[in-house]
Parts: sequence; C-alpha cells; structure tokens
Amino acid sequence: MKSFQKLLDKFHLNSSILTPNMTDTKSTNPLTQLDETLELYLVKKAPYTLPDNIKELIVTYSPWVSLVLGIVLLPVVMGLLGMGAILSPFAYLGGSRFGSLYMMSMIVSLVELVLYFVAIPSLLKRSMSGWRLVFYSTLLGAVSSLLGYNVLGAIVGTLISLYVLYQIKSYYK
Repeated sequence: MKSFQKLLDKFHLNSSILTPNMTDTKSTNPLTQLDETLELYLVKKAPYTLPDNIKELIVTYSPWVSLVLGIVLLPVVMGLLGMGAILSPFAYLGGSRFGSLYMMSMIVSLVELVLYFVAIPSLLKRSMSGWRLVFYSTLLGAVSSLLGYNVLGAIVGTLISLYVLYQIKSYYK
C-alpha cells in the first residue's frame, strides 16, 4: 500500500481522483464537478421531472430487466466479440487508425457491459455504489460512441441516459 501511495505521490495524484467522493461539494475532482453540474441541469433546473411513480417503477424494475436481457443477450454479445476478434485483422486493412479505433471501441464496450453487470446487485439494494457504476458505464458508453464516430448518437443517447439516471439518483443511498 505504501508503494502505491509513493507512486501516486510521484505523479502528483491523490487517491481522491481514483475514488471520488461525489458528495463533497468543495472538491476539485473533475468527476465531482461533473456530477454537480449534471445534478444542477438535469434535476434542479430541468424543465420536466419524471413523476414519482415512474421513478419508483424505473428503480424497482430496471435492474431485473437488465439482468434478464443481459442473460438472454450474453450468447449474442459473445458471438459478436468472437466475430470481432476473427475480423479485427481485416479492420486494419481500412487503415491502422480505423483498426485501432475499432479495437479500442470494442474494449470500452466490453468494460461498459461488465460495469452494468457488476452494478446489478447494488442497484437491487438501492446502493449509491450501484448508481455510480451505472454513471461510469454511461460515460464509457459516450466514449465508445465517439470512438465509433457516432457523435449524434453519443450526444442524444448520453443525455437521455444521464437525464433518467439523475432523475432517479435520490432513490439510492
């Protein structure tokens, strides 16, 4: 642990960057600042808020729907990852930049999927750690879309996801 702290000190990093306290209002952590900004515009200044019964419905059933869909779609995802692995050498024929972006997009998408699965138990307990994992996964989804040059999809999809996510944030402790 001391060697890890020495490494952080060497690069002038503190552990709050790696594990942000998203409730600290005076933090200079970029994730905390992003959280505060999104909270302001997607909850406090939002022109429309979801009704409480819709929020409760989302919080209660979305982890179960995610679990069922994840299990059903797991063979499809594994097949697509396998196809991607088989066809990835051909992606480099389109240029090294295209092949590299394709591989990075695949890796980011896989990490995003894993974060969603890891979040499900915490979401069922209505724990804030599960909410944070979904938040991080949403941000990774935006990065993945941008890597695939899907700018409009990244903007619209991320805004909708973050709006719903911040509308239900108060249900998690």
